[in-house]
Amino acid sequence: MSAPRSVVVVGAGVTGASVAYHAARAGAVVTVVEVAVPGTGVTGDSFAWIGAAGVRTGPAAELRRSATREYRRLEAELPGLPVTWSGSLSWGAADTSPQAGPGQEIVDTATAARLEPALRRPPDWAVWAPDDGSVDPVGVVNRMITGARSHSTTMRMGAPVTAIRRDAEGRACGVETAAGFCAGDTVVLAAGVATAALAAPLGVDVPVEPSPATLFRFSAPPGLVRTVVHTADFDLRQATPSSLHAAADSAERTLAAIRSTFRAPDVDLLRSRVAARPMPADGEPIIGPVPEVPGLYLAVTHSAVTLAAAVGRAVAREVVEGTTEAVLAGCRLDRF
Repeated sequence: MSAPRSVVVVGAGVTGASVAYHAARAGAVVTVVEVAVPGTGVTGDSFAWIGAAGVRTGPAAELRRSATREYRRLEAELPGLPVTWSGSLSWGAADTSPQAGPGQEIVDTATAARLEPALRRPPDWAVWAPDDGSVDPVGVVNRMITGARSHSTTMRMGAPVTAIRRDAEGRACGVETAAGFCAGDTVVLAAGVATAALAAPLGVDVPVEPSPATLFRFSAPPGLVRTVVHTADFDLRQATPSSLHAAADSAERTLAAIRSTFRAPDVDLLRSRVAARPMPADGEPIIGPVPEVPGLYLAVTHSAVTLAAAVGRAVAREVVEGTTEAVLAGCRLDRF
């Protein structure tokens, strides 16, 4: 009987945590190397909208269409996963023509008012995606890490990776860290914006740049927002019974828009955070092995929280089981 594959996962954000969980569950011996605390980087500042509705085209269309289905599968595997299946409600300017994609439907004013009772002036129409939801991203990371640890997973926290080591045949065989060497048959780079710098010394150009995104937290009464709401002014959801999360550009404009959209005079700004999302050059995930460096595998995505459940399982199948996943066909590095 052959020894199980050993996998080093660089990064314990939501993508790395999912790869670690799924690889360990598939039978690999996994080591996760993380510079800080799992989920406290850009993952923790994600708006964390989980949706597959409306996806039609793009290199990662099939992967994106599987997002909610894969989260429901993950929720069944990991009881207590902090997912809220609220649906999403979107609308634009009054003169915009309503359009619904797969998994969406156009609803009228009465239905919008029923879905969001606190609206001051329900829109004439809205796009309703009943299968959408949201997650507590740090909670999801912690639950997946716990799941990974219940299999064969070791965590190395506070250990920044300084280099990827190659053996005499040029194959990636592990990573050098400030705390020593971590060996592995495969090195999965799930390090977000740091992925490009880690791959560059190997002659691998990963076209990913930091893209700033602001997340606001507002105080709010319980149940003010029932769904994930998307308008021209904000993406908005109830994060806790007493707070809202909003993805938008300006705290002042967003606060004014919330107060004018909802009957919520007591909403106030609690916090704002700017996160550097990893943004591939074409906005689509970069996932797959690097032919020039056998043993090196990339997993860097935009919409990382949304895609995490789907990406983790697909990557684990390729890395541990040696399959070629059709869902990742449009995500390879060689498209650039």
